[in-house]
Amino acid sequence: MVLVHYNYTYEDVLFDLIESDPEWVEYIEHRNQYRLAIESSTVYVLMDESVCIGFIRGRDDSGFGFYIYDLLVRKSDRGHGYGKKLIDHLKSIYQPVYVMSDVDPYYEKIGMKKIGSIFE
Repeated sequence: MVLVHYNYTYEDVLFDLIESDPEWVEYIEHRNQYRLAIESSTVYVLMDESVCIGFIRGRDDSGFGFYIYDLLVRKSDRGHGYGKKLIDHLKSIYQPVYVMSDVDPYYEKIGMKKIGSIFE
């Protein structure tokens, strides 16, 4: 298992991971737009040989914190701490790290604390 900074050579394996999860269908339907989001973000992928088993995407707010937008682990690989490993990697680089989440129970389970909300 290796955690690497994303570059375009990982695009196909990253989108293979995204396509494997029906909840992420919107990202596939807007692949070109999501590709631009990836290119303007900080992204790390967790690789098991040639298979992407997880990724994390977010942005640094010029020293005011790092905001995680996306975290996905392949369903067959969940429950092994890979999501937390991806978050911990970011925490080793950035402080503080925030999550924009629609799955609050997961982040609470791994020890993150809810400190606010987001509105549209």
